[in-house]
Amino acid sequence: MSTPIVLVPGLNCTAECYAGQVPSLWQFGSVLIPDHKRGSTMTEIAAAILRDAPPTFALAGFSLGGYIVFEMLRQAPERVTRLALIDTMARLDSPDRLLKRHDAIRLAQAGKLRQLVTANYPDSVHPDHADHPAIRDISIRMALANGPEVYVRQQQAIIGRPDSTPVLPTIRVPTTIIVGEADTITPFADAHAMADAIPDSSLVTIAGAGHMSPTEQPAAVAAALVGWLSR
Repeated sequence: MSTPIVLVPGLNCTAECYAGQVPSLWQFGSVLIPDHKRGSTMTEIAAAILRDAPPTFALAGFSLGGYIVFEMLRQAPERVTRLALIDTMARLDSPDRLLKRHDAIRLAQAGKLRQLVTANYPDSVHPDHADHPAIRDISIRMALANGPEVYVRQQQAIIGRPDSTPVLPTIRVPTTIIVGEADTITPFADAHAMADAIPDSSLVTIAGAGHMSPTEQPAAVAAALVGWLSR
């Protein structure tokens, strides 16, 4: 049976972040990559996506997209038929991570988004990709397409988001958790904790990837999502 699929992008991402996965997913149903730039809070962003989404759908979220997905589950759990969480986490940020977000907001507001994204790029990928020009260019291109105003609003929404760890044991749909082996932003420990807490879940580690696994290892992430939709 055909299943609509909703893929929510991450911070500093456009639909391009899923370019390596969409062609493999069409066999399962229509694929929607929603506009996640609407709204100033996680509640507003999730509500805007739900307004445009099909009545029921398979739902995946990457990084910030995972935070949005958790809010969508709070608002309309009955509409989600299966779930994929890609390089994301349920818990809140550490104090150090929060300070870095506030610093990043100040830099973006000062007109330094390109410099910020370029400086942060090596920490977002596998060490083997730290100097990879094509993957770096994708990250910069997506961030600049969204622009600093969207970046600031999304960072503020992340800072204000609720803890989603209580949501995990309430998830009752087949769930796949995907994480890059070298992800230092939402690391393997967080992925493992989510897999332990969600009843019907599986965990897939992507070799040769950091936090940006969909653009670093597009074929491997596509295979993991095909496996998710085939469960």
